[in-house]
Amino acid sequence: MSNPASVLQELLQEIPQLRSQLYFKASLTALSHAMEDQVLASSDQSLVIASFQQERFYRQEAHRYERIAETTPHVYVLSAAGTGFVDRFNQYETITFDIEDALTQEWHLIVLGERYSACLVCRERQSVDAVERSAGAPALDQTRRFEGVWTLDAQVSQKAADILLTRIARYRPDLAPKIAEAKATYITSDLAIDVDNLGADPFAQRLITYLQAGQYKLLKAYKAISAQERRERLVNSITATMRRSLNPAEIFQVAVHELGQALETCRCLIYRGTADDFVAEIQHEHLSANVPSLVGETWPLEENPLFCQIRQQPETILMADVTDAASPYHAALTTLEPLLSHWQIRAWLMVPLVHQGRLVGMIELHHCQAAPYSWSDNDVALVEAIAAQLSIAIMQAEAYAHLENLNQQLEDLEQTRSNLIAITGHELRTPLSTIQVCLESLATEPDMPMELKQVMLSSALDDAERLRKLVQDFLTLSRLESGRIVWNLESLSLQECVDLALSSLKAKYGKTPIPKIKRQLAAKLPLVKADGEWLVEVLNKLLDNACKFTPADGKITLKAATCSDNLIQVTVADTGRGIEPNRLETVFDRFYQEEGALRRTAGGTGLGLAICRQIVTGMGGKIWATSDGKDQGSQFHFTLPVAASRSQPRTQRQSATGPSAASKRAKSQTLPMVAD
Repeated sequence: MSNPASVLQELLQEIPQLRSQLYFKASLTALSHAMEDQVLASSDQSLVIASFQQERFYRQEAHRYERIAETTPHVYVLSAAGTGFVDRFNQYETITFDIEDALTQEWHLIVLGERYSACLVCRERQSVDAVERSAGAPALDQTRRFEGVWTLDAQVSQKAADILLTRIARYRPDLAPKIAEAKATYITSDLAIDVDNLGADPFAQRLITYLQAGQYKLLKAYKAISAQERRERLVNSITATMRRSLNPAEIFQVAVHELGQALETCRCLIYRGTADDFVAEIQHEHLSANVPSLVGETWPLEENPLFCQIRQQPETILMADVTDAASPYHAALTTLEPLLSHWQIRAWLMVPLVHQGRLVGMIELHHCQAAPYSWSDNDVALVEAIAAQLSIAIMQAEAYAHLENLNQQLEDLEQTRSNLIAITGHELRTPLSTIQVCLESLATEPDMPMELKQVMLSSALDDAERLRKLVQDFLTLSRLESGRIVWNLESLSLQECVDLALSSLKAKYGKTPIPKIKRQLAAKLPLVKADGEWLVEVLNKLLDNACKFTPADGKITLKAATCSDNLIQVTVADTGRGIEPNRLETVFDRFYQEEGALRRTAGGTGLGLAICRQIVTGMGGKIWATSDGKDQGSQFHFTLPVAASRSQPRTQRQSATGPSAASKRAKSQTLPMVAD
């Protein structure tokens, strides 16, 4: 038989003149023990009614009620039904009430005797308790709060006893005779409350005040200890994350979640940002309910006067109310008013992440309620402690990334060294062996026929030329990578450079069959701004590479056309071996050999495409490869900047129409017949 009505509410309705007060749990415990001790110390047989919220609270006091029951037959104990608490008589009466009964939220103790009476009727304040705990108080019984009445007045005590005895009779009808006896003995039959003479004991009131003051001091100490514990827990959590990971994103995610939960802010942000950044992309955020998210948004830095101020002087900035005209940041906030309005920011805390005087990021806390919010010193100190840890984490992550980069460079260097040894060993050994055999034969065989001597000399000269080109490629790449090249950029005719490259290719292969080369140069191509010697070198190497990997019955196409107002794109396409998609970028690495350094069928050092990339990049262009895959042919593209104006200066027109530096270096070789 549950009863949702509150005993405290019934008592206040019966005696409206009573005023409910606020009590701490510890204060009520002290008062109830004093009331119970009074019963134990008295020779009177008193009426004692106690109501506990839960059985576990009753268990803590059960031994005291066993002693009280030895002094009087009228002892009634109420509690919610539990594992061992049931309706029974065992020295005193126990009454169980339903979990839906309002008694589960109340705490009552009534004592009525001939010379002494006291009344404690209270109800727990759930909402206040929750607020206090969220503010930093630990989850201890001593911090729980109750509202109600504590008095020594006999009239109030009798009325409270009458209300409770009536409720007991509903739960235990079998106790009706005993309850009637208790009412007749301890409660005046014509009980009428004399509101003008409600008893008030000054000593008791001073005692309560003293107890409450002690509890307030204790609660304040709990809050201070809790704030310190919270700070240490957060710092330890982030430190533990830093030990597990050197990934700033993971550390930021843990920190923003823990910090946002601990301070219960509407929005908590952590982002990277240096003195040179204009904007920051928000990736790490903690939100309260019904607050718009900033994840993925671009957060202004350069246009934020507050960030600019922190950039000049990295110190914490806090504002309880961004609309306060008296704020020292009012001028800056006026500029940011659209931003503040859009993201509903009312209170703002900005704590920079600084390492050795260098700004590396920011922690921002926003409150978005309608009312201002005052940032406590503890909150600010906590955020600054977290900021110090995050700054160290960023530096550690950057140092680790730098170390990884150095390790990768060392691995690449080691791979280069291995490739160099393998390639040079293979490329040098073969021609040197040929040269040695030819020279030894010439030296030891004076009677060798003249025709055979000519073959030996030709073979030795060919392999000597091969060695010269190998060494030349090494020296060329070394000069390009070290930046020791002085570019002689001039306005050139691409047609002329193509003719020179084809002439050089024809001279190299001589009578050796090569694929048909087709030129497709757009009409009226503008002049390009390039170094003629190096541009011919790029065309030579790309055409030579296409010839190596394309059968003689295949086809090579050299195309050129404008791809934008200031760029010309040149393409060398073949129908040869092709390139696998995952190697389209790798082919430009130094010493790259598709078949391996010692198993390939085509000669070369694997430096040609690496040299082409260095040259094209140095002249302000870009080079890349495309292919449909194995045996599907390949295409090598590169771009060159167009000369400044189509109406060329006099010197440029001479370069375009007359003999250029590149043509002079070609030694006036005869242009071969190729398919156009």
